[in-house]
Amino acid sequence: MVVLLSPYVLVPLYRVLNPVSTLMLWRWASGARVERSFVPIERMAPALPITVIASEDGRFCTHRGIDWREIRERLEDVDDIGAARGVSTITQQTAKNLFLWPGRSFLRKALELPLALWIDFVLPKSRVLEIYLNIAEWGPSGQFGAEAGSRYAFNKSARSLTPREAALLAAVLPNPRRRSAKQPGPAVRRLAAIYQVRAAAQASLAFCARSAKAAQATPGARGSGLDPRDPL
Repeated sequence: MVVLLSPYVLVPLYRVLNPVSTLMLWRWASGARVERSFVPIERMAPALPITVIASEDGRFCTHRGIDWREIRERLEDVDDIGAARGVSTITQQTAKNLFLWPGRSFLRKALELPLALWIDFVLPKSRVLEIYLNIAEWGPSGQFGAEAGSRYAFNKSARSLTPREAALLAAVLPNPRRRSAKQPGPAVRRLAAIYQVRAAAQASLAFCARSAKAAQATPGARGSGLDPRDPL
């Protein structure tokens, strides 16, 4: 019971504490390499969070942790409950990376759904996205987070990414061991091109990607449609 409840206690702490993922912990415990540097979202190139939203979870800023509309549409299209297991929002992926294990199973999904709802309720959208971008696996040999992934693939900081490079990083999620932004194959380049166009067209849908600090620094932010739960 303590194990099941501990994530619900930890999540509020992650408003101010920078967490690590279960995969990072497993690699540390096994003596494997972990390369990671937590970077605030306002110190990333704006193209990166926008492109990740466009590629991974287009309704991230408007749903409440679970995209019930996408699940319903997927079920209507294929009439197979197994297809709904493949619908995973950024919040769900954050819950999985923080507290659960990789792979697909009904047990993991049953644990993931209430966690995603709790994370979305407790944390501002920009903080959820910031955590996700900093704990996602982004390289084949222990690179975690946008900064480590950017330095591995392009030898530059996440702050300096171009829209094309941001799209290449988005294209290797969620499996940077099989896909490479450093040496992208035809499939990754094709995905990146799609994501880059999609991000440019849907940039307005990523209004919640700005942190509260960035919003305060932007004139007129209070009337800009930011997530009302983000402190201003």
